[in-house]
Amino acid sequence: MKLFRRGESSTTDESADQTAGSDGGSTAVSISKAATATEGKGRPTPKRRDAQGKRRGPVAPAPLTAKEARARRKATRGNREERKAASAERRLAAQDRRARMLAGEDKYLLPRDQGPVRAYVRDIVDARRNLVGLFMPMALVLILSMFVAPALQTIVTLAMLVMMVFMIAEGFLLGRIVNGRVRERFPDSTDTGYKLGWYAFVRASQIRKMRAPKPRVGPGDAV
Repeated sequence: MKLFRRGESSTTDESADQTAGSDGGSTAVSISKAATATEGKGRPTPKRRDAQGKRRGPVAPAPLTAKEARARRKATRGNREERKAASAERRLAAQDRRARMLAGEDKYLLPRDQGPVRAYVRDIVDARRNLVGLFMPMALVLILSMFVAPALQTIVTLAMLVMMVFMIAEGFLLGRIVNGRVRERFPDSTDTGYKLGWYAFVRASQIRKMRAPKPRVGPGDAV
């Protein structure tokens, strides 16, 4: 077994020093390059949420008492004149929407009333003199008779039952008429059947002046 000589040992140490020196040099070069790459900014890119939060400014702390909360609400509402003006503007907007709804503008109608098929059904119902429309007045007469003349309650109740039988028969007939005419006018429509007949019955049972949207045709008009 050969032992390392002194000369060979020194040579080995020198080569190890050179290797370490070369590794250290490469490491230093990489560190210097990284420093050069980040020299322009020197910090990581902030997240969008953090950047927006900084632009918005600091968030006010939550109120500690109910009095402080009321004071904040009062400060954000503005003065009395501004509140009155805003309230008047809201009332005018609501009145305008209701007027447009009663006029039958499709954009302002409820989902159940929207569409040309439903408008056509309303015209069919409004052009008829429906016996179903007497349901609400008869119910009112029945309620009043219970307080004014209890002896007439039996007679009024019997008349009400007979009237309801005729109303149901008329509602069934009205549903058939409405569905038949809708199929002729709108053959591709899927809005037919029981749902459309019930829609016509409910509108016919309402007093004419209380119907919404307002009738566009008069009784007896051709539709």
